[in-house]
Amino acid sequence: MRLSARVDYALRAMAELAAAADQKSDGPTPMTAEQVARAQDIPPKFLESILLQLRRAGLVHAQRGPEGGYWLARPAREIGLGQVIRAIDGPLANVRGQRPEDLGYTGAAAALQEVWIALRASEREILDLVSIQDVATGKLPDRVRDLTADPAAWA
Repeated sequence: MRLSARVDYALRAMAELAAAADQKSDGPTPMTAEQVARAQDIPPKFLESILLQLRRAGLVHAQRGPEGGYWLARPAREIGLGQVIRAIDGPLANVRGQRPEDLGYTGAAAALQEVWIALRASEREILDLVSIQDVATGKLPDRVRDLTADPAAWA
Protein backbone atom coordinates (compact mmCIF):
# COMPACT_ATOMS: atom_id res chain seq x y z
CA MET A 1 0.00 0.00 0.00
CA ARG A 2 1.35 3.39 -0.95
CA LEU A 3 0.03 6.49 0.79
CA SER A 4 0.59 9.95 -0.63
CA ALA A 5 2.22 12.77 1.31
CA ARG A 6 -1.21 14.47 1.29
CA VAL A 7 -2.76 11.50 3.12
CA ASP A 8 0.13 11.30 5.59
CA TYR A 9 -0.19 15.01 6.36
CA ALA A 10 -3.99 14.80 6.59
CA LEU A 11 -3.85 11.95 9.11
CA ARG A 12 -1.22 13.76 11.18
CA ALA A 13 -3.26 16.97 11.13
CA MET A 14 -6.42 15.12 12.18
CA ALA A 15 -4.54 13.48 15.08
CA GLU A 16 -3.25 16.90 16.16
CA LEU A 17 -6.77 18.35 16.08
CA ALA A 18 -8.02 15.36 18.08
CA ALA A 19 -5.31 15.85 20.70
CA ALA A 20 -6.25 19.54 20.98
CA ALA A 21 -9.90 18.63 21.44
CA ASP A 22 -8.99 16.19 24.24
CA GLN A 23 -7.24 18.99 26.13
CA LYS A 24 -10.41 21.06 26.38
CA SER A 25 -13.89 19.67 26.92
CA ASP A 26 -16.02 22.83 26.73
CA GLY A 27 -16.66 23.03 23.01
CA PRO A 28 -14.46 23.01 19.93
CA THR A 29 -10.78 23.82 20.26
CA PRO A 30 -9.79 25.62 17.07
CA MET A 31 -6.20 25.37 15.92
CA THR A 32 -4.83 27.51 13.15
CA ALA A 33 -3.30 25.84 10.14
CA GLU A 34 0.01 27.34 11.23
CA GLN A 35 -0.24 25.75 14.68
CA VAL A 36 -1.01 22.34 13.19
CA ALA A 37 1.75 22.72 10.59
CA ARG A 38 4.30 23.64 13.26
CA ALA A 39 3.25 20.82 15.59
CA GLN A 40 3.53 18.20 12.85
CA ASP A 41 6.31 19.74 10.72
CA ILE A 42 4.05 20.03 7.67
CA PRO A 43 4.55 22.73 5.00
CA PRO A 44 1.88 25.34 5.92
CA LYS A 45 0.62 26.14 2.40
CA PHE A 46 0.34 22.44 1.58
CA LEU A 47 -1.56 21.86 4.82
CA GLU A 48 -4.05 24.64 4.07
CA SER A 49 -5.15 22.92 0.86
CA ILE A 50 -5.44 19.60 2.72
CA LEU A 51 -7.54 21.19 5.45
CA LEU A 52 -9.80 22.63 2.76
CA GLN A 53 -10.33 19.11 1.36
CA LEU A 54 -11.06 17.80 4.86
CA ARG A 55 -13.57 20.61 5.41
CA ARG A 56 -15.30 19.88 2.10
CA ALA A 57 -15.50 16.22 3.11
CA GLY A 58 -17.21 17.21 6.37
CA LEU A 59 -14.37 15.97 8.58
CA VAL A 60 -13.32 19.34 9.99
CA HIS A 61 -14.99 22.67 10.61
CA ALA A 62 -13.32 26.01 10.06
CA GLN A 63 -13.84 29.52 11.36
CA ARG A 64 -12.11 32.69 10.25
CA GLY A 65 -10.96 35.46 12.51
CA PRO A 66 -8.80 35.92 15.60
CA GLU A 67 -10.57 33.13 17.48
CA GLY A 68 -10.74 30.98 14.36
CA GLY A 69 -9.05 27.88 13.17
CA TYR A 70 -9.91 24.26 12.47
CA TRP A 71 -11.48 21.57 14.65
CA LEU A 72 -12.92 18.11 14.13
CA ALA A 73 -16.47 18.00 12.80
CA ARG A 74 -17.25 14.88 14.87
CA PRO A 75 -15.71 13.18 17.86
CA ALA A 76 -12.34 11.65 16.93
CA ARG A 77 -13.57 8.17 17.90
CA GLU A 78 -16.15 8.41 15.07
CA ILE A 79 -13.63 9.22 12.32
CA GLY A 80 -11.81 6.23 10.85
CA LEU A 81 -8.49 6.51 9.07
CA GLY A 82 -10.15 5.11 5.96
CA GLN A 83 -12.55 8.07 5.84
CA VAL A 84 -9.66 10.52 5.86
CA ILE A 85 -7.76 8.60 3.18
CA ARG A 86 -10.83 8.45 0.94
CA ALA A 87 -11.47 12.18 1.44
CA ILE A 88 -7.95 13.02 0.28
CA ASP A 89 -7.05 10.37 -2.30
CA GLY A 90 -10.33 8.67 -3.21
CA PRO A 91 -11.14 4.95 -3.06
CA LEU A 92 -8.80 2.46 -1.43
CA ALA A 93 -6.92 -0.12 -3.51
CA ASN A 94 -7.23 0.69 -7.15
CA VAL A 95 -5.28 -0.82 -10.02
CA ARG A 96 -4.16 1.58 -12.73
CA GLY A 97 -6.77 4.04 -11.42
CA GLN A 98 -9.65 1.56 -11.62
CA ARG A 99 -11.65 -0.16 -8.91
CA PRO A 100 -10.78 -3.88 -8.71
CA GLU A 101 -14.34 -4.98 -9.48
CA ASP A 102 -14.20 -3.06 -12.77
CA LEU A 103 -11.13 -4.90 -14.07
CA GLY A 104 -11.41 -7.67 -16.61
CA TYR A 105 -8.76 -10.34 -16.26
CA THR A 106 -8.85 -13.49 -18.35
CA GLY A 107 -7.10 -16.81 -18.52
CA ALA A 108 -4.30 -17.55 -16.08
CA ALA A 109 -4.54 -14.05 -14.53
CA ALA A 110 -8.30 -14.18 -13.80
CA ALA A 111 -7.75 -14.78 -10.07
CA LEU A 112 -5.90 -11.46 -9.71
CA GLN A 113 -9.23 -9.63 -9.49
CA GLU A 114 -10.12 -11.58 -6.35
CA VAL A 115 -6.68 -10.89 -4.89
CA TRP A 116 -7.11 -7.13 -5.39
CA ILE A 117 -10.60 -7.22 -3.87
CA ALA A 118 -9.31 -9.20 -0.88
CA LEU A 119 -6.45 -6.71 -0.49
CA ARG A 120 -8.92 -3.83 -0.44
CA ALA A 121 -11.09 -5.64 2.12
CA SER A 122 -8.02 -6.22 4.30
CA GLU A 123 -7.03 -2.55 4.07
CA ARG A 124 -10.58 -1.50 4.94
CA GLU A 125 -10.60 -3.83 7.94
CA ILE A 126 -7.69 -2.00 9.53
CA LEU A 127 -8.23 1.53 8.23
CA ASP A 128 -11.89 1.61 9.23
CA LEU A 129 -11.18 -0.07 12.57
CA VAL A 130 -8.60 2.51 13.67
CA SER A 131 -10.02 5.91 14.58
CA ILE A 132 -8.33 9.27 14.75
CA GLN A 133 -8.77 9.07 18.53
CA ASP A 134 -6.89 5.75 18.59
CA VAL A 135 -3.96 7.41 16.82
CA ALA A 136 -4.06 10.60 18.90
CA THR A 137 -4.05 8.67 22.17
CA GLY A 138 -1.72 5.89 21.03
CA LYS A 139 -4.29 3.32 22.17
CA LEU A 140 -4.55 1.20 19.05
CA PRO A 141 -7.06 -1.66 18.74
CA ASP A 142 -5.88 -5.13 19.74
CA ARG A 143 -6.08 -6.32 16.13
CA VAL A 144 -3.47 -3.73 15.11
CA ARG A 145 -1.28 -4.54 18.11
CA ASP A 146 -1.48 -8.26 17.26
CA LEU A 147 -0.40 -7.63 13.68
CA THR A 148 2.50 -5.38 14.65
CA ALA A 149 3.69 -7.82 17.34
CA ASP A 150 4.82 -10.16 14.56
CA PRO A 151 8.44 -9.25 13.68
CA ALA A 152 7.73 -10.20 10.05
CA ALA A 153 5.32 -7.25 9.85
CA TRP A 154 8.25 -4.87 10.27
CA ALA A 155 10.32 -6.34 7.43
